Amino acid sequence: MFLGRSFFKMSACNPLMRLEQRAAEADQLIEYLKQQVQLLKEKATVQASVREEKKLMVENSKLKNDIEVLKKQLLEKEKRRGVRDVAMPLADGSVECISKPAPPEPSGPEPSASPAAAVQSSPPKDECKKKPEKKVGVKAEKKPAAPDRDGAKVDVSRLDMRVGRIVTAEKHPDADSLYVEQVDVGEDSLRTVVSGLVNHIPIDKMQNRMAILMCNLKPAKMRGVVSQAMVMCASSPDKIEILDPPSGAVPGDKITFQGFPGEPDKELNPKRKVWEQIQPELRTDDRCVATYKGAAFEVAGKGVCKAQTMSNSHIK
Repeated sequence: MFLGRSFFKMSACNPLMRLEQRAAEADQLIEYLKQQVQLLKEKATVQASVREEKKLMVENSKLKNDIEVLKKQLLEKEKRRGVRDVAMPLADGSVECISKPAPPEPSGPEPSASPAAAVQSSPPKDECKKKPEKKVGVKAEKKPAAPDRDGAKVDVSRLDMRVGRIVTAEKHPDADSLYVEQVDVGEDSLRTVVSGLVNHIPIDKMQNRMAILMCNLKPAKMRGVVSQAMVMCASSPDKIEILDPPSGAVPGDKITFQGFPGEPDKELNPKRKVWEQIQPELRTDDRCVATYKGAAFEVAGKGVCKAQTMSNSHIK
């Protein structure tokens, strides 16, 4: 009887023990699965980071290429504009200055800031093409006359100035501020001269009048018309007067300067800048007489050349 009761108790405990054992195994399995899920999450996060990093690297590379293309385009545009130094940003945030050559200086007489600019074989600013701007703020020192590359002394004797008669004058067909004149300077045919005098000399005062002509500047095309000489004028910022030869002078008479002998150049070479060196010394004195370094514009045996009213003024 006692044996039977013990056997029954053991039989009843075995299923309970098995359930507890299975429950413990289930808990271990659940913990294991939780660990695997956590590992999978961490792995997925790492993989996403790697993909994002690769994506960012690709985008960064594309941006660098775009920047290089834009830098090249900027350099080309600045080069066409004639900029000497172009500031380019570097990858580290600093700036690099890239030197670029300046465009070549145009040859021939350069435009002046005064109203007489057009008289110097160059049309007014609004009548001509834009030219490279010159740096301002630094004044060139006046230097004494010195030999040029040909070895000839640079003074007023190099200029071929003659008495001329403006036979006719009419307005330029393509430029409102320019006259086109036919001028007798003592040659077999008339010379065509373009002058920016419309705003300063009435057209009726241009007809059949005597003047002083610079005849050995290089011919220059001005709005489609080739100018073969230059009318010499007294000039100030607000007024211009054509120089008058002495009474009795005729077309072709040479203008001479006491103390400056010599034969004029056949044609002034613009690269030698002979006119640009001489012109600052040309001015009227206090009696309106045209002079070079104090020596009067003179026609031998006939007298001196003068402005009508403008004394102590530049001549251009």
